[in-house]
Amino acid sequence: MAENNNRERGSSRRAFLRSTSALVGGAIVGANARVARSSHPGGSDEIKVALIGCGGRGSGAITQALATKGPVTLWAVADAFEDNLKGCLDSVNQQVERGRRDGEPLFKDSKVDCPPERQFVGFDAYRQAIDSGADLIILATPPGFRPIHFEAAVEAGKNIFMEKPVAVDAPGIRRVMAANEQAKQKNLMVAVGLQRRHDPRYIETMKRIHDGAIGDILFSRVYWNGGGLWVRPRQPQQTEMEYQMRNWYYFNWICGDHIVEQHIHNLDVGNWMRGDMHPSEAQGMGGRQVRTGKEYGQIFDHHFVEFTYPDGTKMYSQCRHIEGCANEVREHAHGTKGTLDIDDGSGSLVTTAEGTWRSRAAKVDNHHQEHHDMFAALRRGEIYNEGDYGAESTFTAILGRMATYSGKIVRWDEALATGEDLSPASYDFAATPPVVPDANGFYPVPVPGKTEVMKA
Repeated sequence: MAENNNRERGSSRRAFLRSTSALVGGAIVGANARVARSSHPGGSDEIKVALIGCGGRGSGAITQALATKGPVTLWAVADAFEDNLKGCLDSVNQQVERGRRDGEPLFKDSKVDCPPERQFVGFDAYRQAIDSGADLIILATPPGFRPIHFEAAVEAGKNIFMEKPVAVDAPGIRRVMAANEQAKQKNLMVAVGLQRRHDPRYIETMKRIHDGAIGDILFSRVYWNGGGLWVRPRQPQQTEMEYQMRNWYYFNWICGDHIVEQHIHNLDVGNWMRGDMHPSEAQGMGGRQVRTGKEYGQIFDHHFVEFTYPDGTKMYSQCRHIEGCANEVREHAHGTKGTLDIDDGSGSLVTTAEGTWRSRAAKVDNHHQEHHDMFAALRRGEIYNEGDYGAESTFTAILGRMATYSGKIVRWDEALATGEDLSPASYDFAATPPVVPDANGFYPVPVPGKTEVMKA
């Protein structure tokens, strides 16, 4: 009986997906579409962008934004660190100049018009950038700051592109969800950097899955297994807050662990293939097998999570940062009629008793495509909102981390309502961060079976 009920729910879900409005740029629009404001109050189609967060992803995002059709101007920049800001501006200027010199048409109408009075440094720099007169705000800081910055941009009535993940803990997710409801009421664009949603091959494949190509999904497998990332050594003059900010990937209050910061992409696909259903609970294991030095802060180097969805289906999730192991960054699904194997490198393959199907959609740079889609929609006077699935996919990853850190079964509703707050008491370079090293320089590391992940 339970199996029949699950299949009925699966069939109903596919019918709903077929009946919804067309998928445009990875977001559902149609009956709920809201007509966007003119991109610029003066009637010009120039779109002025303020970039908040000038690290590698921020520099990449603004360069991709400038390389879209129509006039785009980098109008203001903000970062906690002046050297990040200056390095970003130098890099973007060079890429725009090189693009124009090489005759790249997408840079023809782009420009960097960002004088010193629109370059803002410090923890409060985001407010000044939001108030600078920009039309669109790109949020690309480490994710621990995303809820605060998103709230402020929505309050100011700005269109927004925010990188994933959108938070690192349950209170942050609640703030993002609440602000996103305000964004909908204000008819604001909210785009989220889950770029697979803008990849034509993923879009085409998901349509087939939602149309029942492999039947009802029984379970899925998602992976981000690879080597390690950068480490930024401690400098003598740094405060503890500055050190953690510079080495942000290894501290949960800023990063959320690599299951949240990176593996979210694959977990998002797992939710997407189910019609954006999110898990109801998670249980798993993880730890620090190789990356055990004090320079690696407090995060794990491997996680395995079994997610359970409301219909009883499972998603098995692996992410690992260990050199010399088998690597894989892909998603798979197993259904009652066949299987799906998909990644953003080689495309997708659906296998059933009737044969195989492979997406023939064009291969694109999906990081760039999400900006093409967003700016094109704004110029058409359309907006879409990706905030709901951005928040739910982020919390799927957070739920997985809570399960591996605690070693317990963690349920969605309870975790969202009572998950611990990882944020610092204050944001200042002289302030004490949420975690500090012991006398030997080591940070507290979660211990399954002992670590509590809910508020006391």
